[in-house]
Amino acid sequence: MKKRRRERALRPPRPPVEVRPAEQVLIDALGKMPEGRILCTSLGRGQFAAAAAQNRPSASVCCCFLDLSARNLAAEFHADAPANLRFECRADFPEDEIDVFAMPVTAAGDAELVREFLQAGHVRLRLGGTMFVSTDNPADSWLHDELRKKFAKVTRSPVEQGTLFAAPKTEPLPKIKNHECRFAFRDEGRLIQAVSRPGVFSHRRVDGGARALLRAATVRPGDRVLELGCGSGAVSLAAALRTEGVQVEALDSNVRAVECTRLGAELNGLSNVAVQLNTAEAGAEGELFSEPFDLVFANPPYYSNYRIAEIFARCAAQSIKPEGTALFVTKVSEWYEERLPELFGSVAVEPVGNYRVLRCQGKAAGKTRARALQSPAD
Repeated sequence: MKKRRRERALRPPRPPVEVRPAEQVLIDALGKMPEGRILCTSLGRGQFAAAAAQNRPSASVCCCFLDLSARNLAAEFHADAPANLRFECRADFPEDEIDVFAMPVTAAGDAELVREFLQAGHVRLRLGGTMFVSTDNPADSWLHDELRKKFAKVTRSPVEQGTLFAAPKTEPLPKIKNHECRFAFRDEGRLIQAVSRPGVFSHRRVDGGARALLRAATVRPGDRVLELGCGSGAVSLAAALRTEGVQVEALDSNVRAVECTRLGAELNGLSNVAVQLNTAEAGAEGELFSEPFDLVFANPPYYSNYRIAEIFARCAAQSIKPEGTALFVTKVSEWYEERLPELFGSVAVEPVGNYRVLRCQGKAAGKTRARALQSPAD
């Protein structure tokens, strides 16, 4: 443990984090916002929340994230934040009544998640409170229309970096929409119930990559199975039902994914699925699991220039038994074909539909493995 801490301390400092344009629009609008309790979201490191807390020392500011990793990065980035600021990782906003709700939105964001957050922010605003929403799209019309569905008056202010909207709450919403989705899918002829919510990967359906993993997988009686980035839990639920004596650990840094996977396990009457809110990075550093796994599933996201794929790969290599198997799924396999042989004893690439599954056996040994498990930043 001390060695890992020393290694982390020796890593070069992270480069400066730029404020996303939509979040900068909110920061620039702080002078227009009334005093009081502020609830907000962030597209980056909680920069608006920090600015609001410093600008309003008497206000309480809560910045909410769905992703634990994003929440932790924000808290680390603002380690010297004032006492009136808190960063939280929550599936839903706190129930407390607020005076200001502030949300930055990117034009490439998740539309249904934005709709749900707009509704939730409206519910928590006191009568007379104000919602401030910004976008990096100077020509936005969609967000304007969504706000006008909920507020009697919406002020639109185009600015250099996007658009700012301000809307006072004059009455409660007449109807609250439930955005949760319950759906069913089949695995080896068995009908399985699943749950998803906006913000969870592959909301409302089973991702093609998850289906490819299940097609490639052989789950044996008594196996210990790990799914990295479980999303709605489809792979974990199916693996838990494949055969007898299986124990499944589902891991995700998204608090809603964890919530949905737990609910899916309950709907299917499964007591052999444990779900953990944590980051794969903790597993990559050997600080997460007390026992190794026979089978590891990984469907890393395509964004982040393989940074998250690297973390998933090191976590899988750290977590499987010497004779275990790790399955990775992707549509573009070049990076995996180059990196995974450094972490595992053997790697085979198998086409499954439109995907490629990389079947990794065992782990590299001795000093080679120790070097491979280090992050490229070490």
